[in-house]
Amino acid sequence: MIDELTKGPIQAVAKKSMASGKRVNRKNHSKFIQALSLIVFLILWQFFSAINAHFIWFNPQFFPSPMIVLHTTWDYLLDGTLIQAIGASVIRVLLGFAFGSLVGVLLGIMMSQSRLSNDLISPVLNMLGPIPVFAFLPIFMIWFGISELSKVMLIAYATFLPVLTYTMDGIKNVNPTWIRSAMTLGATRYQIFTRVILRAALPNVFVGMRISLALAFGALIVAEMMGSSEGLGFIIVNARNWFKLDDMFMSCMLIGLLYTLFNYILLFLESVLFRWKKDGIQSAVER
Repeated sequence: MIDELTKGPIQAVAKKSMASGKRVNRKNHSKFIQALSLIVFLILWQFFSAINAHFIWFNPQFFPSPMIVLHTTWDYLLDGTLIQAIGASVIRVLLGFAFGSLVGVLLGIMMSQSRLSNDLISPVLNMLGPIPVFAFLPIFMIWFGISELSKVMLIAYATFLPVLTYTMDGIKNVNPTWIRSAMTLGATRYQIFTRVILRAALPNVFVGMRISLALAFGALIVAEMMGSSEGLGFIIVNARNWFKLDDMFMSCMLIGLLYTLFNYILLFLESVLFRWKKDGIQSAVER
């Protein structure tokens, strides 16, 4: 009798452990594939650069190898220029991204909760939305001057619209059953919004932030290419004047690495804050 009573729980624990082990194996396998793809990319880059240097299909200086780019990076690192450029770019993108995300979330909450606000603001955003962000750079430079403020505001503008859209979408698509259940339990309107609606919408907000992050880095580089004396974008412009392709490649690779780093930080925060969130069919089907 005791064996029959303990058999069920033991099997359940064993199945749960096996499922957890499979998920860990899938994650490790995914990370291995991602790392392998980067290694293969660098190897192919080095290979084609060496082939071009040998046969000289075009000027080898226009297609530097990863080793040359690494050597250039080391030279910039030794004279302190690289740290200064990365620091300036990171501060600008963080300030603009944080301010744009904050405005996007607050405006999205207001528009989703107030029909009047939505009717007043939506036409303006629909008119401005299709205009490329970079078209506003000269306007921002005239408004805010050739200073840090113009660069930060351009990055913030590039950030806030996707965050706003995903915030509104997340709030409007909250499961109504959750809201009715909270009302049945006697929750106030404020409690329903903060503890049910807002929490359910946060995953969508993070998706919008991750999309905006790429736009923020694009706006950063364009802003630094005009009216800047430091930053990764300035290195690209300065290298263009002297045909230093290795400097350009170095800046581009560092921009990609910084974006990847910040994107993984957002993914980590998302995995910690939203443990209840599943990955659809990948979590439903065990392999």
